Amino acid sequence: MANPIVEGRYASDWLKREADSHFSREEAIIASGAGIVQTGTVVGKITASGKYKPVTVAASDGSQTAAGIVLNPVDATSADQNTVIIVRDAIVVHQGLKYGADIDTTNERTAITTALGALNPPIIVREGA
Repeated sequence: MANPIVEGRYASDWLKREADSHFSREEAIIASGAGIVQTGTVVGKITASGKYKPVTVAASDGSQTAAGIVLNPVDATSADQNTVIIVRDAIVVHQGLKYGADIDTTNERTAITTALGALNPPIIVREGA
């Protein structure tokens, strides 16, 4: 029996609209130790360093608040990695987003959606395509 082909994730799985001329995008550094960060992962900004890591409830370094969404996947397991994140003026699909390991309740995901919506201009999170 043949092995099935498993296709990876794409930005189009979660990103439905962004501003013209890549206005929605910023270069960012994913902090070493964050592991493999896939496209669609919601990240928070570490206040002291300005680097990003997947948003988690347990954090107290600034990264507990959603600040953007990773566009290009990176492996930041053992070193800082440059990437591009969506930080403003976009529409995304909730079902395509990824979160830190401890985000596992509806209330936690709602708080992240609210934080993304509070960005200026906001990232609007919608249900479904």
